[in-house]
Amino acid sequence: MKRTFLLGCILCSSAGSVVAQEQPAIEEVKVWGEQGESRVAERVGPVSTLEQADFASINMATTEDVVKHEPSVVIRRRFIGDSNGTLGIRSANMFQTSRSMVFADGVPLHYLLQSRWSGAPRWTMVSASEIARVDVVYGPFSAEYSGNAMGGVVLIETAIPQKREVHIDGSFFSQSFDDYGHDGNVDGYKGFASYGDKFGDFSVYLSYNHLNNEAQPQSFYYAGAADASGAVPVAGGIYGQDSQGIERLYFGDSGVVDTQTDNIKFKLGYDVDAFSALFNVAFEDRQSETFGAHSYLSDTQGQTVWGGTIEQDGSNYSVPAQRFNVSAADRESLNLGLRLRAELSPKASLEANISQFKILDDENRSSAVNPEHPSYDLNGQVSDYEDTGWDTFGVTLNINDFAIDGLDWVSGARYESYELNYQVLSSTDYLAGAKDSFTSASGGTTDIAALFTQFNWQINDTFDVALGLRYEDWSSQDGYYSDDNPNTAEFDLVSVPGNDMDKFSPKFSFGYRPNADWQLRYSLGRAYRFAIVEELFSQYEAYNSISEANPTLQPENGLHQNFMLQRELSNGYLRLNIYQDTIEDVIESQSTILPGGSSIRTFIPVDKVRTRGVELVANANDFIVSNLDVRINLTYTDAKIIANNADPSIVGNTFSRMPEWRGNLLATYHLSDRWNIGGSLQYASDSFGRLDNTDTADNVYGAQDGYTRVGLKTNYAVNRQFTLSLGVDNVTNEIAYVAHPWPGRTVFINFSYDL
Repeated sequence: MKRTFLLGCILCSSAGSVVAQEQPAIEEVKVWGEQGESRVAERVGPVSTLEQADFASINMATTEDVVKHEPSVVIRRRFIGDSNGTLGIRSANMFQTSRSMVFADGVPLHYLLQSRWSGAPRWTMVSASEIARVDVVYGPFSAEYSGNAMGGVVLIETAIPQKREVHIDGSFFSQSFDDYGHDGNVDGYKGFASYGDKFGDFSVYLSYNHLNNEAQPQSFYYAGAADASGAVPVAGGIYGQDSQGIERLYFGDSGVVDTQTDNIKFKLGYDVDAFSALFNVAFEDRQSETFGAHSYLSDTQGQTVWGGTIEQDGSNYSVPAQRFNVSAADRESLNLGLRLRAELSPKASLEANISQFKILDDENRSSAVNPEHPSYDLNGQVSDYEDTGWDTFGVTLNINDFAIDGLDWVSGARYESYELNYQVLSSTDYLAGAKDSFTSASGGTTDIAALFTQFNWQINDTFDVALGLRYEDWSSQDGYYSDDNPNTAEFDLVSVPGNDMDKFSPKFSFGYRPNADWQLRYSLGRAYRFAIVEELFSQYEAYNSISEANPTLQPENGLHQNFMLQRELSNGYLRLNIYQDTIEDVIESQSTILPGGSSIRTFIPVDKVRTRGVELVANANDFIVSNLDVRINLTYTDAKIIANNADPSIVGNTFSRMPEWRGNLLATYHLSDRWNIGGSLQYASDSFGRLDNTDTADNVYGAQDGYTRVGLKTNYAVNRQFTLSLGVDNVTNEIAYVAHPWPGRTVFINFSYDL
C-alpha cells in the first residue's frame, strides 16, 4: 500500500516474539470463540491444537508459519511474503488447494476459485500477531464440513481484548541464497501495531500489519535446441540437468522478487448474557515487482545477450526474449465477516456465519521483453480479475442431551457462491497499465447449497458413536471463454453450458475408552469435492503460460478412513493414526514446461488414487526433563495411482507431490520465566512432480526435493512489556527445490512491546 502512513515506519514483525511473554500473560488470553466446531470434530476424527505457548520456538513472520510443524501438513511458502503459500494436508498435496480449508474467526480464508499456486489461502487477511489458538482438523469426518475438507481444516481464533491493550512488534529478516547464477542476500522487515479495548459489552480491535521483503529468484530458464542460422557466439550459460535428468543450458533467472503487503484489520465484538456477535473487516493491499531479470549470457564483446539464437561450446540454442520480461502486480482485497452466537437454552445453541470476499483490484503488468533488449518499448500485457470473489452463509444448531442423556445433535445449512472473471489484454504501455485489446478472457460461477445433520452419542464412559449425513446441491453457470474471430469487430466469447448435480455424504465414527488413559476411534466418511471455477472455465494464453479448462469435470469422490489410538499423559498425549483415502475422478492439473520456460496446463481427471498413511504424534510438556516442551510427529505415506483408463502407463505410480516420509520436531526449553530457547526440525523425503514419475533428478530447478531444515530461536522477556528474540531458519543453508527454490538460511531479529 503506497499509503503507508506513520505505522508503515514501524520496522518489522514476528508474532513469535509475542508468545515470549511470561506465563501468566499467556494464561490470560481469551479468544473470540470457544471453538465449538473443533470440539464437535474431535468427537469424530483427530484434531491437533496449538495454543500461544506452542508458538514460542517458531520463527513466525506470516500466519502460515503457525501450522508448518503440524502432522502431515505442508506449506509451500517459497519466501516470506509469498502470495502462493499453498496448503496441503495428508492426501491433499500442496497443489490440491481446494481439498483443504482455512477459517479465521469463522471467516473462510481458503481460496476456492483457483488451484495450484494460485489457490493459496488468503493468509494475509489475518496477522500472525493476533492469533490466540489454532486447531487442525484432519479429514472430512464431520458432516459440518464439505468435501473441501478431504485433507483437513485449519481453524484460527484470534484474541479478544478484555481491557485496553496496545501492542507493537517487529522483525528484521535476511536470507542468503546461492545457486545457478545467483549468489547474494535478500532482506526484509515486518511491523505490526494493534489497539484493543473493551467498553461494557462491546470489544473493539484495530490493527495494521506491514511487510516488505525481497526474495531469491523463483525461476531459472534453460534454452531449447536451434539450428545454426544467425547464431550469436556467447559464454556464461550454465550447464545442468532439468528435473528429468536431461542436460540443459541455463541462460538466466527471473531476478529478485520485491514484495510489499499491508493489512488493516477491524473487529467489533458484542457479548451480553447468552448472545455474542463479531463483525470482522480485513483489507489487504499487496504489491510485487520482478524488475531484475538476470541474463547469464554475454557475447564476444562482453555485452549481455537478452534473447535470440545463440551458440555456446559448439551447440546452438534458442533463447526466448520474453523470458527476460519484467512485471509488476497489484492486488487489493476486502474480506467481511459476521459471526452470531446465541445460547437458546442451557442445552441448545445457535451459530450463524456470513462472509463476503471481494477482489477490489488484481492486476499484473508485464513487458514484452527486458528493458535492456534492443527492441524494448512499452508494449506488453496486462492481466486482471474483475467481479471476482465469493459470498457464504451458514447456520448451525447444537442441542446437547437431545431426547436422551449423552446424545448430542448438530444440524445446519450452508450456502456458498463463487465467481471468477479473468482477462488478458495487450498493452501499448504496460507500465501505465494500458488495456488496448483483449488477448483472452474466461470465467464463470459456481454455487453450492448444503444441509447437514449429525448425532454424537456418548453411550457410556466407554463407548461413543457418531452418525452424520451431508447433502449438497452444486451447480455451475455463466461459463465462457474467448475464441476470437479476427474478421469480426467485437471480441468473440463462447458460452459454456452449466451443470447441476447433488450428492449425499454419510459419516460414521466409533470410539472406545477402556479407561481414562487410552482411547481408540475408527472414523469413516464419504466426501465429494466439486470442481471450482478455474478448473471448469479458466482458459487463457499469456506470455509465459497457457491454461486449458474442462467444463465437464465430475466431482472427486472420496472414501476416507482413520483409526486412532491415543495414550493420554499427565503432560500431553501420544497418538497413532492409520488412515486411508481412496478418491475417484481426481482432478489433477498437470503442467508441461516448454523450451525456454513457458508452461501449458490442463485439468484432467485421474480415475482412482489411494493414499495410505501412518502418523505418529507426541505432544508433551516437561518431556523427560522439567521445562522442556516438545511437539514431535512422523508420517509415512503411500500414495498410488490404482486406476486410469486414459493413460494406463501411470497406474502403480506414486501420486505427485506426495513424499513417502515427513517429520517435524518443535522443542522449547524454559530457562526461566523470562528466557527460553528452542529448536525445530522439518524433514521430507523426495517426491515426484509428474504423474509419470520421470522427474527423478535432485537439487535442480523443477525438482520436488526432500529436505532437512533446522531452526533455532531464543526469546527473552526484558520485563512484562518488552521482549526480544533471535532466530534462524534452515541453519545449514540447504538448497532444495519445490519446483521453485525453498528459502536459504534466514536470520530473524524480533521485538515486541505492550503498553
